[in-house]
Amino acid sequence: MKKALKKISDVCRIIFGYSIMITIFAGGLTLLGYIAALIIGGDTAALICEVIYKDIFPILIYISTVMVLFGLVTMYLAGEMALTAGKKKKNPENGGR
Repeated sequence: MKKALKKISDVCRIIFGYSIMITIFAGGLTLLGYIAALIIGGDTAALICEVIYKDIFPILIYISTVMVLFGLVTMYLAGEMALTAGKKKKNPENGGR
């Protein structure tokens, strides 16, 4: 069972990595759109900013949220408990602190 979960987790991790990379790249492209709008100016710049804000950002936010949840599920399938509080090991060299 653990081998199957490990294989599923490995595939999910690859999907997660590529999808987050694409989302970050698309976010960078929106930055370039805003810079281009700043350079162009006028009504065209306002139109560019409006398209980015109303059409592109909601899609990017939705995709990134789903991918973060997908990444969390992937970590828990692999047995990684990244978002849990762990006990710190006591270090005998400094008096157990």
